[in-house]
Amino acid sequence: MPVIAVSLNGALGHAGLLLMLAAAFVGALSTGFAIVVGNRKGIRQATVYAWMILAGALLAVIAMQRALHTRDYSLDYIQKVGSNSTPGIYNVAAMWSALEGSILLWVLVLAGFTAAVAWRFRKRADDPLVAWALVVMFLVCTFFALVSFGPANPFAAGATVPVGFDGRGPNPLLQNHILVLFHPPILYLGYVGFTVPFAFAIAALITGRVGEGWLLETRRWALFSWGFLTIGILLGGWWSYEVLGWSGVWAWDPVENASLLPWLTGTAYIHSVLVQQRRGMLRVWNLSLLVATFALTILGTFLTRSGIINSVHAFSAGQIDGYLLGFFGLVVVVSLGLIAWRGDRLRSPGAIDSPLSREGAFLANNVIFTVFAFIVLLGTVFPLIVEALQDRRTVVGSPYFDRLSMPIGLALLFLMAVAPVLPWRKASTELLRERLFWPAWCGVGALGVAVAVGATGWAPLIAFALAGFAAGSALRQIALATRRQGWRGLVGRANGGMVVHLGVILVAVALVASNAYTESTELHLTVGDPVEWGGHTFELVDIVAETTPRTDVARANVRLDDDRIYGPAITTYLQMGQPIGTPSVRTGLTHDVYLTIAGTNAPVAGSDSAVLEVFRKPLILWLWIGGLLMAVGTVLSAFPGRRRRNPLEPVSAMVPEPVESPVESPIETRGEDVVSGD
Repeated sequence: MPVIAVSLNGALGHAGLLLMLAAAFVGALSTGFAIVVGNRKGIRQATVYAWMILAGALLAVIAMQRALHTRDYSLDYIQKVGSNSTPGIYNVAAMWSALEGSILLWVLVLAGFTAAVAWRFRKRADDPLVAWALVVMFLVCTFFALVSFGPANPFAAGATVPVGFDGRGPNPLLQNHILVLFHPPILYLGYVGFTVPFAFAIAALITGRVGEGWLLETRRWALFSWGFLTIGILLGGWWSYEVLGWSGVWAWDPVENASLLPWLTGTAYIHSVLVQQRRGMLRVWNLSLLVATFALTILGTFLTRSGIINSVHAFSAGQIDGYLLGFFGLVVVVSLGLIAWRGDRLRSPGAIDSPLSREGAFLANNVIFTVFAFIVLLGTVFPLIVEALQDRRTVVGSPYFDRLSMPIGLALLFLMAVAPVLPWRKASTELLRERLFWPAWCGVGALGVAVAVGATGWAPLIAFALAGFAAGSALRQIALATRRQGWRGLVGRANGGMVVHLGVILVAVALVASNAYTESTELHLTVGDPVEWGGHTFELVDIVAETTPRTDVARANVRLDDDRIYGPAITTYLQMGQPIGTPSVRTGLTHDVYLTIAGTNAPVAGSDSAVLEVFRKPLILWLWIGGLLMAVGTVLSAFPGRRRRNPLEPVSAMVPEPVESPVESPIETRGEDVVSGD
């Protein structure tokens, strides 16, 4: 009976991957040929191929989950990440805890997006724009299915193991917190989701329909992908804070940077696309940003899964680095070639009339985000370049990123304050003075509060002042919208965007406060002898040992302020013999108290002393609240407001020179776009 289960898992997995690979490859060829010859019936068959791709991916994932839960040690992947003692929830997450399974998760998400696009545009299946977009997605599916079926095959047979064999299980860091079940899938939804707007952009270039129509088709896809990527990054920061024991959320780790890079270019695109939809400008810029975002997801995958960097997030060296680099180069060359080919159709019908305009602010925003992305990319890949050229190792540490990101962050906060109140085309100084009056006072108030509570240092104080300035601007726009439209004033691209801005501001304030004003110490605690530090009292109650089939845990129970007991611990995973620190955190509105056992030497159960590292972390809770607010704002932004404007040119119009409307509405002239809700 075990032999049947073993052979069934491997056979089903290979069958699913083969079905996906065949459907994606044949679908791309047949749909592309049908478009060229004008065979509408053949074009409509693309939907069938999309569902076959999803069926193959689902079959492979079901087989992998079955193999994990039945501990099918005939598969090499299960020997690496499976264990009889791994709890059920971490057994599910074990699928993406190593290289082959993580690619399988990518394959599943990509297949899901491909089927979703086919279903969403099922009534327009014979539209060449939609058909070419599906061809592009089929080709991307072909690549990842080929990688998963070949060099990163999770269903490869393993070596013969003795009866009673037990695997090592996932990396201990990936089986001690529930967030591992959510962080990677949500991050992948953001990564892979940008394939959809990228595919439509390539389709628009191929068909010559480079007007603003393809933007309308993909606005929500891009927005939700950005939202998933944002939440995935924040969940990664939360996981780092709760698991790694260093009390931080972001360490400028190369793999963390790999997720930040497409977020930066994606954020620039989300803003820049408004200018193209409104004025028909920045077409080449927007296409380039989309190409960069998609290409950077591939580069990030390479950095994470090639094994060329040392990171707590990175997987061991695999055999797919050449595939990923080749695909990355192909994407860049083909995309830029298509943009150059359609250069005559991509000319903008107008120009920026004044730097003091909505267009000017968005362009400045784009430049800053692009510079930021370049700085992060340079700091991430520079050690790899040095090692390749000079055969020596070098490290680009946090000081480089912190020093260069600080002025960029301040500039972005300033733009967040000014841009929402600027009208299109040109602003007068009188108009700016009127609209920025209350936001400016909010900035002054924020600065006063910061000084009153003891904040010091010019950079944090400027950041708090600019955060108040930006928050005042966003609240002003929301107040105008809700006063005229009631609760619907929160709905729409512009109004929901202001909610996102408020979330970003909270995240920025929390990061500045926690980085600038964290206090830490090492406490030597003895049972029955309370110690005071940082306005808190710490008393060691006892040290206990807990043993399970998978772990040995040594926990120091500490009473904090005569309140509840907190238990930082050292957990040793028996299959690997690796001790992992497990912090304990008391969360508050003003600050967190973060306790972890100093070093990795477990305290002895029954002893009367322990050494703890204690951190006092200001405003960390507001980081997670800001992330939640960003998620809410993203959803609000995805739905139209009460009044919607028609685009400046017909949907996906095939015209060399778009016709710009010579008259703007009174709302456009006044620049109070937030009131329209879209």
